[in-house]
Amino acid sequence: MRDPDVPRLPSSPGFWRSPLRGPWLTSVLGLVLLAGITVLFVTGLISYAAYNPGLSPVNDKTPDKGILGFYLFAWPTRPHWLYRLNQGVHVTLGITLIPVLLAKLWSVVPRLFALPPARSFAHALERISLVLLVGGGLFEFVTGVLNVQLDYVFPGSFYPLHFYGAWVFFAAFVAHALLKMPTALRNLRHLREERNDLVSPRPAEPTVSRRGALWFVGGGSLLLFVTTVGQNFDGPLRRTALLAPHGGGDPGSGPNGFQINKTAAYAGISAAESGEEAWRLVITGRTGTVRLSRAQLAELPLHSSALPIACVEGWSTSDQWWRGVRLRDLAALVGYDVGDPPDLFVESLQRHGAFRSAALRANQVADPRSLLALYVNGEELSPDHGHPARIIVPAAPGVLNTKWVARMTFGDL
Repeated sequence: MRDPDVPRLPSSPGFWRSPLRGPWLTSVLGLVLLAGITVLFVTGLISYAAYNPGLSPVNDKTPDKGILGFYLFAWPTRPHWLYRLNQGVHVTLGITLIPVLLAKLWSVVPRLFALPPARSFAHALERISLVLLVGGGLFEFVTGVLNVQLDYVFPGSFYPLHFYGAWVFFAAFVAHALLKMPTALRNLRHLREERNDLVSPRPAEPTVSRRGALWFVGGGSLLLFVTTVGQNFDGPLRRTALLAPHGGGDPGSGPNGFQINKTAAYAGISAAESGEEAWRLVITGRTGTVRLSRAQLAELPLHSSALPIACVEGWSTSDQWWRGVRLRDLAALVGYDVGDPPDLFVESLQRHGAFRSAALRANQVADPRSLLALYVNGEELSPDHGHPARIIVPAAPGVLNTKWVARMTFGDL
């Protein structure tokens, strides 16, 4: 039989009876999220800048961003592991913070049902910011996890949803942090906890201490970290990335035995169109158009670069040894100074899907490590790694390292 003295509605203070809830626990979780979400927001903005969205419409997945793109800058090529580090931190930290976020929401759930909805204008603003904070946080974490898992079940493109959602969420997050930071710091300093609406007036018997609850949350975060971070490395550590689609699985052996994001079969690349007889690279520039077979490309001066592949989903490879023709040397074939090449527009044999074409800035073309790669680790590229030729550029997101290259157009974009 239900105790008639226990309230039935979640809007009643006595409905929530956990003895763990209180200002101290909420403050600890809130300060962890304050640091973690700030890093997530900054690395997310940096990741977006890496696409060089201001360069060309094909790179810009949020064309109506307006002033939200105020911070964009020309993406550098040094250090060559920059995007790998940034995106690895962004995705791994985001997944690691999931238990902390859920624990924080659990710790303040009574406030989500509190009545009346607004006791004053200031209180109404705080409640609105709380709705945006909770809704925005759940939206960002859910869409981020789905993108990492390659499960695109949400309506529309991931890029604008996650980008605009991040700005809404972070604005509410900053407003909430400014309101609550003094209280949170005061709660952590005091040995005796202040009582507020989070403390149950009729607490149940405790089954675990608050510090025990924090250890439980921390253990969950550690488990997610261990089963995710390995996707940033090759070798045995990758097998621990059980929650990552590019971890755990065996990509094969040999020189081409490292992770891929999209197979040739998935992209619709046939052996007939990529074979030696049919395939020709079309290069267009100031002095006209040049068509080269793969054999002709292999006769040009070849250079090697040790570069990783890093993708927006957070996975990456270690440095692979690529060998091919420098992009700036290809620009010289169509009338540009090898020391001052222009921007580059690259098109793939792939006919459908996002980033079947991509634009590269002049500084990326000019870098001596930027190649039209023909070989990797001493062997010809496999079809899944972009045979007959692919772009490889230091510090660029994986989707800008176009595979199955068909056409290259040099010039100002």
